[in-house]
Amino acid sequence: MRVLVTGHNGYIGSVLAPFLVKAGHDVVGLDTCFYETSTMGTPEPAGPAWRADIRDIDGDKLRGFDAIVHLAALSNDPLGNLNSDLTYDINHRASVRLANLAREAGVSRFVFASSCSLYGAAGSELLAEDAAFAPITAYGESKVLVERDVAPMATSDFSPTFLRNATAYGFSPRLRADLMVNNLVGHALTSGRVLVQSDGTPWRPLVHVEDIARSVVAVLEAPREAVHGQAFNVGSSEENYQVRQVAQIVAEELPGSTVEYAKGGGPDPRCYRVDCSKIAAAVPEFRPQWTVRQGVRQLVTAYRRFGLDQAEWLGPKYYRLKRIEALLATGQLDVNLRWIGAAAPGAIS
Repeated sequence: MRVLVTGHNGYIGSVLAPFLVKAGHDVVGLDTCFYETSTMGTPEPAGPAWRADIRDIDGDKLRGFDAIVHLAALSNDPLGNLNSDLTYDINHRASVRLANLAREAGVSRFVFASSCSLYGAAGSELLAEDAAFAPITAYGESKVLVERDVAPMATSDFSPTFLRNATAYGFSPRLRADLMVNNLVGHALTSGRVLVQSDGTPWRPLVHVEDIARSVVAVLEAPREAVHGQAFNVGSSEENYQVRQVAQIVAEELPGSTVEYAKGGGPDPRCYRVDCSKIAAAVPEFRPQWTVRQGVRQLVTAYRRFGLDQAEWLGPKYYRLKRIEALLATGQLDVNLRWIGAAAPGAIS
């Protein structure tokens, strides 16, 4: 397939694009490149790339693609809360517009990176894809709205699929430190403290970034009828953890570190467990390869290999909100999160 990956330059995209290339697909990337300097190591090359904002995409540029994998978004709750209207503009309205343009351009597959965060405050019950939505942030709500608006676009020629990713973790050359597992390991390695920001009781489904990439490849290569108009929880039903359980794993993998709970950290209302049996049945080619403990070991090895220290860890390099705030403060982005002047997007390179 000829595949357009939006957000190819981000945490998931920089892992996914090489996976698609290795699977034999022709990949083109599209990204605003907010995080092009947020690197740990060197990202693998994965074909030509288009520096652009998804809000400005020209539908004619989508012609000739067999599939679009849509990752591009303001990527977490704190960043989404920076300006909730911008979150809806980018994550919801621009995504729906992209899907419409893709259908008009003859793109047959549209894989949307949704999120289990749309389940929101759901408690400890194991949730399948037919569970009620209860998002508590603009980010989570934006995922609900895209699924609601894109699902009716499905036709015999246009197949949307919604991948509700569990909370991601694991090494990526464009690392995110604001993801729970990555964050706990980084704090522990640089300070000796496994710092838990809540009381540790919330449940989270967790999935390694490489397994997210595997799920996308498997869905793209699956028979159309198996994934047409479907939503799938992405991960493993066995990989649901309370935050305090993950903290204990990190402490065990970094002897000498101690688990600490931040002062005033109460129960996080974001609490949910998910059942991932549907994707296992519908797309048997997808089988997650990672457990959280294996991922913690991978992160420890990578952080040590690249010489991560506390100053770098606490700076803006690996935190999405801090990075955007730095670009705003230095005048490289305007209030609508558009590049200014020489940093403005260019063309396919």
